[in-house]
Amino acid sequence: MDDDLNKEIRGFALQNASSHGGSTDAKIIIGKILGSRPELRSMTGEIIPQIQSIVKEVNAMSAADQRAELKSSHSDLAKPKPKQEQRVLPELKDAKKGCVVTRFPPEPSGYPHIGHAKAAIINEQYVQMYGGKKILRMDDTNPESERLEFYAAIKVGLEWLGIEYDIVKNTSDDIELLLRKGAALANSGDIYVCTCKRDQVRNNRAAKKECKCRKLDLADSMERWDKMFEKYKPGQAVARFRGNMSSDNTVMRDPVMFRIIEGKHPLLGTKYPVWPSYDFAISIEDSVDGVTHAFRSKEYEMRAQLYYDILDRLSMRKPQVLVFSRLALEGMPVSKRLIKPLIEEGKVSGYDDPRLPTIEALKRRGITSDAVRKFVISLGMTKSDTMAPFDSLVAFNRQIIDPSCVRLFMVKDPVKCSISGPLPSEIKIANHPTQKMGERIVKVGNSIYLEKADVDGLQTGSMLRLLGLGNIRINRIDEQLEAEYVDDEQGSKIPKVQWVSEVGACEVKLLIPKPLFIGDKFNEESMVETKTFVEPHYASLKEGQMAQMVRFGYCKKESQKMAVYTHG
Repeated sequence: MDDDLNKEIRGFALQNASSHGGSTDAKIIIGKILGSRPELRSMTGEIIPQIQSIVKEVNAMSAADQRAELKSSHSDLAKPKPKQEQRVLPELKDAKKGCVVTRFPPEPSGYPHIGHAKAAIINEQYVQMYGGKKILRMDDTNPESERLEFYAAIKVGLEWLGIEYDIVKNTSDDIELLLRKGAALANSGDIYVCTCKRDQVRNNRAAKKECKCRKLDLADSMERWDKMFEKYKPGQAVARFRGNMSSDNTVMRDPVMFRIIEGKHPLLGTKYPVWPSYDFAISIEDSVDGVTHAFRSKEYEMRAQLYYDILDRLSMRKPQVLVFSRLALEGMPVSKRLIKPLIEEGKVSGYDDPRLPTIEALKRRGITSDAVRKFVISLGMTKSDTMAPFDSLVAFNRQIIDPSCVRLFMVKDPVKCSISGPLPSEIKIANHPTQKMGERIVKVGNSIYLEKADVDGLQTGSMLRLLGLGNIRINRIDEQLEAEYVDDEQGSKIPKVQWVSEVGACEVKLLIPKPLFIGDKFNEESMVETKTFVEPHYASLKEGQMAQMVRFGYCKKESQKMAVYTHG
């Protein structure tokens, strides 16, 4: 491998380590090198060992030494990157200053997730751009799926995102209005009641074939409409919109507008047996609520024709419908269809499990609301569905939390080491390498914990440099290591490692979330629980406070005995 390539690898490693608390990762540097020199893609297997070696050397350096070498030998990389302009949302057609009204209509059938955050933020951003009103409207027209817990969870999630609404309401508040509008369409023949079996309806729609119920005269159809409220049971009848059964748009092939549901509604109980479909309710509500611009995710794009047709038949005002892409994170399902079984089967602990993309889970993991907002806005208003890598969100979060994160020593899979020699009784360590966050006093003692990965492969006579303390020479390797403090020893090749004194060490269980799915398959090893020791300063952190564990990554304190890994 030529010297120029080695220098470039080292430069990228120093740059990345300097930006992330003195530590980098070989995977990151591989990506940077292949981006800089795409001709090396065919040689990836050959260059990986050298990258790993250089990364190990850089991680063993102090943060000050990293910055000094970066500045002296790689000055081009030491210059801060110019800030990228934030992607601006496109202008709205026919939008009048001060008169834009948007709505966010989540269904209270689960906890809000990153996809909901995108929709809510886009709605909010447009009202900020033009002035107007924001409506939060719970789309609660399916009593079988909705719970009071979910109404509350949505409101809590939106409060965490910092989104406030001018109007907060429920679709069920207008159930009488929706039923009157349904009756009006039934009276005009634009809705008919169908008693065909579900399979027959499905087959007819696929074949573009009308069913016999569509041919009933108005009197018979209205009699059936009344029976939906008094006689028919769930599944025996539905009210369908008289669309176009020959349309190439399958949505328009006589979709269901009302169905019978006997479940107890969280707010209205069992008073109403007939409930409107989402398609019917959303169009009526948007019109009566004064919505000017209705944003819908791409999955509803084909339904815009039905949305407008319903309002035309009722001679109601029509908002503009705009479409944006759905947002999900790789390996983290947003679908309620996938999340609910995971919870029921005990594969995840709940809606706040840090492997999930729910707002509660992201918050528990240590992702900030500001990071979510910046991430969403950076994606812009595209129609292409976005399956973003979690690292895209991480990049924003790291930038936000790093300046206020205390650096602490933590060791995973701890190995005890007894040290002889003239050890200092205590040392001072800076709480942050660049920010003015003060210092802490660390008591040393003659017994410390080292990380198993750092001592594997050591031999008698091997040297280690304990960060902030000095060098030790390994004299005995057994179940417990024995070493000698030899601070006068010099050498840049001595590996630098973090350590935790046995004096006051905090034993902490660390939860390390990993991708929940690999492809379509559930990852059985998606949550790793690791025993760690953290230096005593951890005990003084407040619950929920973030810290960067040196040579590992950012973690959130959950309790005195537990922490959650946020990201590297």
